[in-house]
Amino acid sequence: MCGIAGELRFDGQPPDRARLEKMVAKLARRGPDGEGLHLAGPIALGHRRLAIIDLSERSRQPMLDAELGLALVFNGTIYNYPQLRAELIAKGHVFHSDGDTEVILRAYAQWGEHCVEHLHGAFAFAVWDAGSQSLLLARDRLGIKPLYISQNATSIRFASTPQALLASADADNLIDTRVDPIALHHHFTLHAVVPAPRTLMSGIRKVPPASVLHIDRHGRARERLYWKLDARRPTQALDETQWTEAIHAALREAVKKRLLIADVKVGVLLSGGLDSSLLVALLAEQGVDDLMTFSVGFEDHPDERGNEFEYSDAVAKYYATRHHQFHIPNDQVLARLPEAVEQMAEPMVGQDAVAFYLLSEQVARSVKVVQSGQGADEVFGGYYWYPRMHEDINGTPLERFRRHYFDRDHAEFLETVAPAFHGADHTAATVAARLGEANADSFLDQVLRMDTTMLITDDPVKRVDNMTMAWGLEARVPFLDHHLIELAASMPPELKLGSGGKHILKRIARGLLPDAVIDRKKGYFPMPALKYVRGEFLDFMADILNSHACRNRGLFQRAYVDQLLAAPEQHHTRIQGSKLWHLALLEFWLQQHLDQV
Repeated sequence: MCGIAGELRFDGQPPDRARLEKMVAKLARRGPDGEGLHLAGPIALGHRRLAIIDLSERSRQPMLDAELGLALVFNGTIYNYPQLRAELIAKGHVFHSDGDTEVILRAYAQWGEHCVEHLHGAFAFAVWDAGSQSLLLARDRLGIKPLYISQNATSIRFASTPQALLASADADNLIDTRVDPIALHHHFTLHAVVPAPRTLMSGIRKVPPASVLHIDRHGRARERLYWKLDARRPTQALDETQWTEAIHAALREAVKKRLLIADVKVGVLLSGGLDSSLLVALLAEQGVDDLMTFSVGFEDHPDERGNEFEYSDAVAKYYATRHHQFHIPNDQVLARLPEAVEQMAEPMVGQDAVAFYLLSEQVARSVKVVQSGQGADEVFGGYYWYPRMHEDINGTPLERFRRHYFDRDHAEFLETVAPAFHGADHTAATVAARLGEANADSFLDQVLRMDTTMLITDDPVKRVDNMTMAWGLEARVPFLDHHLIELAASMPPELKLGSGGKHILKRIARGLLPDAVIDRKKGYFPMPALKYVRGEFLDFMADILNSHACRNRGLFQRAYVDQLLAAPEQHHTRIQGSKLWHLALLEFWLQQHLDQV
């Protein structure tokens, strides 16, 4: 895992080295182990390295092959690189390193832009082909690794974070930082999810998951989607036992790959829930000894506990892991919250963003790689709103989804933001289109496919990447292995919704985990202070929303802000997020990231 950046000029001028250096400097926390720059003709490539595979200098980036005329920068991990390396050697390719970076370079030489179909992993990369004078940008199937772009008449720039792009802005290369009204609509209705290609900034876009973007020397761009998720039953029906065995085997293989493909030690973020606990069990199945696990908890609230230590402790004891438990008091949460927001590539309202930031700081002192349970709920139907949607048979798929998921309906969005940002119900149009895509057998299949391929990318997956990489920590997510997802998407919905959700995972876990962990009521990464807003946290949010910067920005309607400030605990979204925190977080992020540009 690393940070990448670069620029391709269309106007015959060479890229500016100082501009590239500014971009790369913004990525230092993502790659604390080294830096590399390459400028030649119209292209500039920059890289910050987090050394995980082939720790030698032979795998440093940008990686160049003068004979082939190729240059590569890459962020991520290719889990099938040993097999691909052997295949490419058999085709006559000669390797000079032992890592996965060179495998991408040789795969591009062999298959061109279709190399992505051969890659199994989490990745974002850029290949400059001097022969064709073209740049290829690519992103993995689930969007686990980020890739942002900004294009104007003279160049296209790309980076792992918007902040790196913003650092490249100057009088000659401005970036439009005005708020995108369509993105704002998504942000306030889908828990801060802004689906690709948009971001909240009009002048910055992101390469969609499962896509390649080809740009030639003159700025002509062509985008191709190389993978889509099929959510239909298999031609040969399986019974519940067969499904359990198939999912168990696929999950075991996903965990194994994310363990073995590393030249450093791998730990587990253990929340105490079923998903992360099952990862511990499957790693133990692999024979891992001296497994390190890490948990974090916060202060209790009268209406909600601030930790799940009783469950994480039980799993750690069951498997005799080397367990690390961190308890964060509220005063430290509030003091460190600005740091966490500063590391957010885009505004993230999920309570666990700050939790992951503080946990990752501690974990990074012990390991460089962790496995995490993100994605299991979306892939296997673990959230409480899925059965509610399934049982609500009235109306269109959009209406059934909206009633149980949207943070705000369109009418409330219009009350939230100033008239300058009003417009059509953009989120409804986006969701209806995604639900209506072909090759899904039922409404729940449609919902889980959209959640897995769109919503999760810009919610928990992005949070985990941002907050772990802020400390030079690589988080691997076995539940988002695309082979596992393809299998799970074809599984009947009742095997997901049964047993209160994630039925098939609970069957796999039986006998591997304590029954109390399997049969417990589903928990969420708790940080009560950002859900039940009061005291110092309320003062903090009120100061942000009443600041001159907020009032001068004119983004919110003051009557709506005042309503939330007057009774913050009476205004929660359908999935129990604080509406006041949503507004305060967005404004605070804008102040930190855009007001200085």
